Amino acid sequence: MSSYSQFSLLKQRRFLPYFTVQALGAFNDNVYRQAIIALLFFLGASDGELSLYATLAPAIFILPYFLFSAIAGQFAEKLEKHRLIVITTTMEIVIMSLAAMGFLLQNMPVLLVALFCTGVQSTLFGPVKYSVLPSILKPEELTGGNGLVEMGTSISILCGMIAGGMIFQVAGAYGPQAAAIAIVLLAVLGNVVSRLIPRMDAGAPDLVIRWNPIPESLAVLRMAKQQLAVRNAILGVSWFWFFGTLLTSQLPAYAKLHLGAADGSSTLYVFALALFSVGTGIGSLLCEKLSGRTVEIGLVPVGAFGMTAFLLDLYFARPGTAPTNGLGVAEFVRQAGSVRIMIDLIGIGMFAGIFVVPLFALIQSRTANSRMARVFAALNIQNSGFIVLAALVGLGLHALGWSGPQIFLALAIANALVAIWIFTIVPEFLMRFLSWLFVRALYRLRLHGIEKHVPDEGPALIVCNHVSYMDALILSATIPRPVRFVMYYRIFQIPVMSWIFRTAKAIPIAGARENPELMRRAFEEIDAALAAGEIVGIFPEGALTKDGEIAAFKSGVEKILERRPVPVVPMALKGMWTSMWSHRDNRMGRMRVPRRFRAHVDVVASEPLDGAAVTAEVLEARVRALRGDAA
Repeated sequence: MSSYSQFSLLKQRRFLPYFTVQALGAFNDNVYRQAIIALLFFLGASDGELSLYATLAPAIFILPYFLFSAIAGQFAEKLEKHRLIVITTTMEIVIMSLAAMGFLLQNMPVLLVALFCTGVQSTLFGPVKYSVLPSILKPEELTGGNGLVEMGTSISILCGMIAGGMIFQVAGAYGPQAAAIAIVLLAVLGNVVSRLIPRMDAGAPDLVIRWNPIPESLAVLRMAKQQLAVRNAILGVSWFWFFGTLLTSQLPAYAKLHLGAADGSSTLYVFALALFSVGTGIGSLLCEKLSGRTVEIGLVPVGAFGMTAFLLDLYFARPGTAPTNGLGVAEFVRQAGSVRIMIDLIGIGMFAGIFVVPLFALIQSRTANSRMARVFAALNIQNSGFIVLAALVGLGLHALGWSGPQIFLALAIANALVAIWIFTIVPEFLMRFLSWLFVRALYRLRLHGIEKHVPDEGPALIVCNHVSYMDALILSATIPRPVRFVMYYRIFQIPVMSWIFRTAKAIPIAGARENPELMRRAFEEIDAALAAGEIVGIFPEGALTKDGEIAAFKSGVEKILERRPVPVVPMALKGMWTSMWSHRDNRMGRMRVPRRFRAHVDVVASEPLDGAAVTAEVLEARVRALRGDAA
């Protein structure tokens, strides 16, 4: 586990061709769009013409997302995904050939028609982009794979913008010809690489395509709302696009007025955008390490509040206009206070990446394969609406006379409020954050077989040895799906921890002699949770170990399985006996100080057993074997 790196995916055919295709697509789209702007300058367009294009182009590109996303989602569900990717990259060759004619003829209407067609092609590819990942990645690779994709996309967009803007500068009088050749060659390269992507089964091959976009758009939006955590993860991704659109749309004016960029130069603006994009890439890659290779939505609050913190600091770093004007990048870097601004831009991007990557992974891990592409189609529709809303908000605030830093301040406050709202309506996000923060502050976890053996969907019973008061939190922080833990009611009532247990819908239980009614209600609640397809976690020993050894498993586990014989996943905790939360060296009820801070703890899972045939003795033997001698 410790030697694994997400970058190893870039050496494997199941991932590298797909990663390259999506990166080339993002790169080519932005080369094309920036080359159109460069052509306008080449033709000596007036400020009015430039302003008209700046208004029309985003609307033309994003309109297909509203019109055709639902249809695209159905195609992505019905067709084998390799075939669909080849089709979309073939479309890109045709569209870029049309765009090349526009450059050669220096005909703006042709270029705008091709831009609309590019939006159609991107719309068709959109549902495939993220819905394909669960088909080519293992569950424990989802976060790392999404991080690579998000990093590749952000860097490709930035590089495409730079390359597209430089084509006419480098080629001079041959700029139109160079732009035409570049976009067609990139499209051909993307198509060639797409043919190397392995074949994948269609999610719903029998799906009947419905062509009316309006009712189908409403249908996929309703589908995306069926599960609360997925619905709000989609809302979080759309907020990410609102946040990023509003922030980056202010950077050109911010670079000129507040950073001191030279008139007519975009280098300082591109530099600021590059800092944000590189930060997003860094944050996206960090998610895999921070999450411990699980789908860790506890990172979402970390990202949200980090975005707010750095954006607030960016406001205070330069609330007024630049003290010196006419600066290039080198001159700006040497200015007092510039390092703080650069760190803020990188920090905003970094925490934005930490915010959005777990949300993509959550949507993928909690959505059935037969509807995943349509859920991502709904995500694209909602994203488009938030992008348009961000553009309108930016225009409105400028019309009111707000400066860039003032808009950053408002966005920072709004981001904090939105984050708090999301976490209050989905307490699982905040609960996962607290358990993630608490557990990883105390321990260094090493996970073995969890993503492989814990089912991605459907009911299951988790059984584990019971060493410390932290056991449930450790397991909840390492198992990607929510777990309904059954725990002794006195532990359930521990101050502060009780809120986390209640939020996680833990099930309190007592002994038959101690409180028979509570015990009866606990078994009823366990059965209801399993009937609803949830995971239930129990500690069959019935109490914390007092000597480090595993006690005999009680018959309660058999009663649960007699009533509902679901798969049983044996798990073991190794290294917790020396914890301050165990009974080791516990004198007069006081907890001991651990010998080592952030000690290594192993969490091990084995293959599920048939609940209809398993006994308490068999489960006890399996857990003993998993734990071995490492108490």
